[in-house]
Parts: sequence; C-alpha cells; structure tokens
Amino acid sequence: MIRIRAALAAAVLALASATAVQAQAAAKAPPEVTQANIDKGQAIFKSAGLCFACHGPDAQGTAVAPKLIDRQFVHSDGSYQGIVDYIKKGVSKEDSKTGVAMPPRGGSNISDDDVNLVAAYIWSISHGGAKGS
Repeated sequence: MIRIRAALAAAVLALASATAVQAQAAAKAPPEVTQANIDKGQAIFKSAGLCFACHGPDAQGTAVAPKLIDRQFVHSDGSYQGIVDYIKKGVSKEDSKTGVAMPPRGGSNISDDDVNLVAAYIWSISHGGAKGS
C-alpha cells in the first residue's frame, strides 16, 4: 500500500512539474505571439513572405537555409525581437553559416507588420508552440 501511495505521489508530482514548465513557457511568450498572429504569420511564411522557398514549407530547413523549429538559431538569439531584426535585415553571404545569403525580408516585399507576424509564427514553432495572451 505504501508503494502504491509513493508511486501515486510521484506521478502527481511529475504531472504538476510538467504543467508548471508548460505554464512557464507560455508565460514567457512575448505579447505579440498570439494565436491569431501565429496563424497569419504561418500563412505569410508559406506564401508572400517567400520563407518556405529556402526554409522549407514546414520550416524544417533545407540545404540552403537552417531549420527554424527549435531554439537553436544560427544567426539570431531566438528572441522575438531578434527574429524580427534578422528578417528585416537579412544575412549577408559572408555572415551566413551556409554560405547562402538571406536578402532582407527574404527577398519579398512584405511590410513591417507582416514581418512581425512571421516572427510570431517562427517564435512559436521554435519554442514548442508557446503563445502569449
């Protein structure tokens, strides 16, 4: 009976810890990272933003551009603002880890608002789907 209680207590503690970690990740999400902005940013990523052409349709990366689905960013610190800044300015061939330049805005003519939406999408997928309020 004691073993069952100990196992049950350990399971409850593990569940509480996992929930706390998830809540902490969501609490750290920038306010710009809302579900509406993520959805709009994903649509831009896969169309007018041209991001998909190099990073792949699901941001898994390709031979010319890194994946964007985890927190290991090649050229940015991975913060929301860092992502915005790199989309806006691009990456020169000399600074590129793959040797392929990323033009400002990925070579597209998306607006600053669109850049912010794409950054919300990228931030979300690279931080386990976390979003703000």
